[in-house]
Amino acid sequence: MTQNKQRAKRAGWVGAMLSMVAIGLAAVSPAHGAYPDHAVTLVVPFPAGGPTDQLARSLAEALRKPLGVAVQIEHIGGAGGTVGAAKVARAAPDGYTLLLHHIGMATAPALYPSLAYNTLDDFEYLGLLQEVPMVLVGRPGLPAKSYAELSQWMVANRGKVNLANAGQGSASQLCGLLFRSVTQMDLRSVRYRGASPAMADLLTGQVDLMCNQSTDTVALLSKNKLRAYAVTSPQRLDVPGLAEVPTLSELGLKGFSVTVWHGVYAPHGTPKPVLEALAAALQQARSDPVFQANATAGGASVVQDARSQGPEHKRFVKSELSKWGAVIRAAGEFAN
Repeated sequence: MTQNKQRAKRAGWVGAMLSMVAIGLAAVSPAHGAYPDHAVTLVVPFPAGGPTDQLARSLAEALRKPLGVAVQIEHIGGAGGTVGAAKVARAAPDGYTLLLHHIGMATAPALYPSLAYNTLDDFEYLGLLQEVPMVLVGRPGLPAKSYAELSQWMVANRGKVNLANAGQGSASQLCGLLFRSVTQMDLRSVRYRGASPAMADLLTGQVDLMCNQSTDTVALLSKNKLRAYAVTSPQRLDVPGLAEVPTLSELGLKGFSVTVWHGVYAPHGTPKPVLEALAAALQQARSDPVFQANATAGGASVVQDARSQGPEHKRFVKSELSKWGAVIRAAGEFAN
C-alpha cells in the first residue's frame, strides 16, 4: 500500500470515529442535564413597571436556583401582548426563550382578527403560576367615599367619567368592559400603553377610575394615594389596605368575578427533556417562600392545583378562549 493510500485510510478512520463520538455526545447530552448551560430569557409582553413585570422579577429570582442559571427579563410591549407572544412563538424551541403572559393569551384571538400565532398550537404550556384579583380604584380627590356614592356620582356625571385601562387586551380593559356592561354606566374608556402610564395619570387626576390588579395597587392604597371602591374576587382580600373593601358581588353585581391568571409558555416543538426540566423548576419556584410572600402581599394566590401542570393549563386556556371570546364579541370590542 502506498504512503498516500495509508494516509487516506487513516484519515477516513479518524473521521468516522469523530463522527461517531459527535453523534454519541449529541445523544447523551440532554440526558446528562446539558440544559440549561446559559441564561434563559423570560419575555414579558408588556412595558416595564406593570403587574406582569413585577411577577416576572419575582419569578426570575425564584427560578435562578433550580435552573442554575440567570433568568433575564426582556420587555416586548405592543398590541395587547401579541407582539411579545409572537416573538416567542417564532423563537428557537430550545428552552432559552420563554413567555410569561396573563389572561391576554385567551382574549387576543377575539380582539385581534389576524394574529401572527395560534394560541393553542404554537406554544408548549408549562403551567399557571398565579391568580390576581382586580381592584376598582379612583383618583385622589374623587368626592365619592364609598361604592354607593361612586354609583351616584357616575350617574350624575354620565358620559363625563373616564375609565382608564392598560391598553387593548389588557386585564384592566377586560375588567372595565365587564364593569360597564354589568352596571350599564356611560363611562369613557381611555387606553394607555401599559399599566404604569395609566396609573400615573390616575394618580395625578387626569382620569377618574381604573380597574387594576391588586398587586399593582396595594402599595399605593396603603399610602392613601388612591381610594379603593371594590374588589373583583369572590371573597374580600385579607391584605392590608384591602381587607375592608367589599367585593362587587356583595355590592349587588352578582357573579361579577375577574381573576387575572398568569402562565408560562415555550415555543412549540421544545424537546420533552427540556420541558420536563422547566416544569420541575417552576414547581420549585412556586414553593419558594419569597415568591409566595411576594404573591400574597399583593393579594394574589399561587396556583397549586392541576392547572400548574402543562396539560391542564392548556385545557383551562381553551375554556377561557370560549368564555372571553363570547364576552368580547357581545361588547363589540375589537382592535382597530
